[in-house]
Amino acid sequence: MTANKRLLVLPGDGIGPEVMREVRRVIDWMDHRRHVSFAIDEGLVGGAAIDALGSPCPDVTVEAAMASDAVLFGSVGGPKWDSLPFDKRPELGILRLRQDLGLFANLRPAKVMDALLDASSLKPDLVRGLDIMIVRESTGGIYFGEPRGIEIMADGSRRGIDTEVYTEQEIARVARVAFDLARRRTGKMTSVEKANVMQSGRLWRAVVSEVGAAEYPDVTLSHMYADNCAMQLASRPKQFDVVLGSNLFGDLLSDLAAALTGSLGMLPSATLGAPDASGRRRALYEPIHGSAPDIAGKGVANPCAQMLSFAMLLRLSFGMEEDAALIEKAVENVLAGGLRTADIMQPGRARVGTTVMGEAVVRELDKLAA
Repeated sequence: MTANKRLLVLPGDGIGPEVMREVRRVIDWMDHRRHVSFAIDEGLVGGAAIDALGSPCPDVTVEAAMASDAVLFGSVGGPKWDSLPFDKRPELGILRLRQDLGLFANLRPAKVMDALLDASSLKPDLVRGLDIMIVRESTGGIYFGEPRGIEIMADGSRRGIDTEVYTEQEIARVARVAFDLARRRTGKMTSVEKANVMQSGRLWRAVVSEVGAAEYPDVTLSHMYADNCAMQLASRPKQFDVVLGSNLFGDLLSDLAAALTGSLGMLPSATLGAPDASGRRRALYEPIHGSAPDIAGKGVANPCAQMLSFAMLLRLSFGMEEDAALIEKAVENVLAGGLRTADIMQPGRARVGTTVMGEAVVRELDKLAA
């Protein structure tokens, strides 16, 4: 079958290459069993790109991403590169991709599987059935605002500066992504900011309210201060469905929500750009667990978040709902059968490594597709 779906695979650093290998097993399975073929390019990003090409995100990687239908990203960073100047650090690889591709809306689902109820940081009754989607603005705010830097003051002491900046247009476009998701889910959305102490928060609340009233009157919108949202996530998380936040607050709250599910190793994410004339969006998909350098190369990393990120890719970039659901069900069934990697290990379960978990998911795909 001729491949008409072009993917750029960026394994990156740390456990990235290990978990990406297990996704490649799933891609091969789809080719053989589902007759779905992908044209795959593999590139360098992060520390691996620094070592080979001197840049955390070289131009050749950006060009390949531009030419692809979707990017599947692993992870970047590690102690090997900690001493590099700020503008050369591996983490800038993902920031450049988001900025150059215009990927402004980061989607981070936090869904609790029944098999992992006991792995959550909260009591099972508080998280049973939890299914939250956090939408994080990802190309603006304090991570990109100017001025920024560290300056020497008149008395010789240092001052660090980061600037929180948002335009009306930046807020409105990510709000529409969140409203669209809420409309397809439960019709409920919570927007978070700090309008009580931040001018950018006041604008955020105003613009989100205006977009909701004018374009999404069928979606119930509520506003919440970000610190209160954090407290509510830790005490009554099931009150939320879609949560919209700025780059900073979305980053913090999505990691908190991840703890509720039992492991960062289980959570995927997608970062989307604006739709073009045909409705196609540039998109990048990645697990949120990071490079985990402490376990890199040991064969113990959990590949499930990378697999579930690929499932999000199939659903959102290619409209392949059935295949995406098949992968998600295979992962859920394997966990229900008792297999666990170290990060989600529980008493009475079978501890396995990265490769065995990947093989188990592929075997389960065979059963589901039979």
